[in-house]
Amino acid sequence: MVVRVLRLGHRPTRDKRVTTHLILAARAFGASGVVYSGKRDLVLEETIGDVVSEWGGSFDIGFSDSWRSELREWGASGRVVHLTMYGLPLQDVVSEIRGCRSDLLVVVGGAKVPGEVYDLADWNVAVTSQPHSEVSALAVFLHELFEGRELDGVYGGARLRVVPQARGKRVEDVSGGV
Repeated sequence: MVVRVLRLGHRPTRDKRVTTHLILAARAFGASGVVYSGKRDLVLEETIGDVVSEWGGSFDIGFSDSWRSELREWGASGRVVHLTMYGLPLQDVVSEIRGCRSDLLVVVGGAKVPGEVYDLADWNVAVTSQPHSEVSALAVFLHELFEGRELDGVYGGARLRVVPQARGKRVEDVSGGV
């Protein structure tokens, strides 16, 4: 199952850190890539490209002028999950979503999610019905979707690798370079 994320309404001056963190969480928790709408941000795209170059994997980032087109295109061949605190509880629908075997587009909002998104989604899913960040909602959703297997992910083509240890920080260059 391919899982991609659609970030709605990116505003570089206001959302730079949140969108970056959202995309990093998507990558770390098993998504194949992200497409974002709103205002194009070449610095964001370069930052994510640099992370993939350094830390490996085949994650990609793209921009779309039209989130509607993205949702409609995806809905023609895959399924759409919209993360919202107003949806059905994750624990009640995650088995159904996991069992659908279709590729998934996970939609996460920005400033204000248009009502049309709720209608275009196959599932409107609440990680909790309390206010929280889209970054945490995405991480929890992907963790549940992949049943924790994403935590053991191996990222091919990495230049850097963290060496786990109880204290301190150790990062190795595994590319054979200096």
